Amino acid sequence: MDIPRGTYGFRFAEDKELQLCVLFAAGYDSISDPAYRWDGLERNDGPLLLFQYTLSGEGVFESENRTYRVTAGQAILAEIPGSHRYYYPADAAQPWEFLFLLFRPALILPHWRKFLREAGEVPRLPADCAPVRLARMIVADAGAGRISDPLIASSSVYQFMTELTRIQAATLRDRDNWSENIRRAAEFIEQHYSQMISIDQLSEHVSLSKYHLIRRFSASTGLTPGAYLTRVRTEKAMELLRGTGLSIEAIAAQIGYSSGSYFIKAFRSLTGLTPGDFRSGDESLTYRRLFFD
Repeated sequence: MDIPRGTYGFRFAEDKELQLCVLFAAGYDSISDPAYRWDGLERNDGPLLLFQYTLSGEGVFESENRTYRVTAGQAILAEIPGSHRYYYPADAAQPWEFLFLLFRPALILPHWRKFLREAGEVPRLPADCAPVRLARMIVADAGAGRISDPLIASSSVYQFMTELTRIQAATLRDRDNWSENIRRAAEFIEQHYSQMISIDQLSEHVSLSKYHLIRRFSASTGLTPGAYLTRVRTEKAMELLRGTGLSIEAIAAQIGYSSGSYFIKAFRSLTGLTPGDFRSGDESLTYRRLFFD
């Protein structure tokens, strides 16, 4: 994609009837001047959120008491105003080339904070991942004059933030990123879901303490071991409810619940439906399967 160099600002009139995300600026730049420096406490154009992705070269990002050398494939996430600085280092061997987006925090701050909390303020992102592709597209569209009204701008910002949040969630749930102990724990649950699985039994199987198992499993999968077991059982129950004529009690016993009433409660807490409603299709939509995050 041919990305035009420069900074593009947007100052659309506010629509009182609609709640929209606000794109403040987008751009592509190549910096080789050590005078390039931004201080988050000296800027007066906030509140803003900055996403700046390095394509080549390197820059420096200072935040509180931390200093990062930001190289190709890394992004800076900064809130303006804020206690941070970023600049082109005098000892750099080549220009610092980057894309950047600036937007107002309204509507998207929860997405931003969630990603920041999980990925950090200088995350590494593949050049071909969805958020980076969208950032390129936004800058290219800005340069071509295609972001011509606040609705297009809002859609661009919200899609970008959604994909940024989504890529972190997908990374957390990618088994390739799980440790061997966590993969073994998940596989044990998936193979023995029909039995009573205790945390003690699971932690012994993977040689981790209960505390470390719960903490590491939750960080890797986004679920506690107990919630993961409920998810596996529920997905199996949906197959049996729609694919067999087994009674609710029989399905409960087959997937590991001690009683039909406990199964109904667990199934409803996750799906919003009773097993009977799911099977009969009495709800407004008849589901073959429900998908969970």
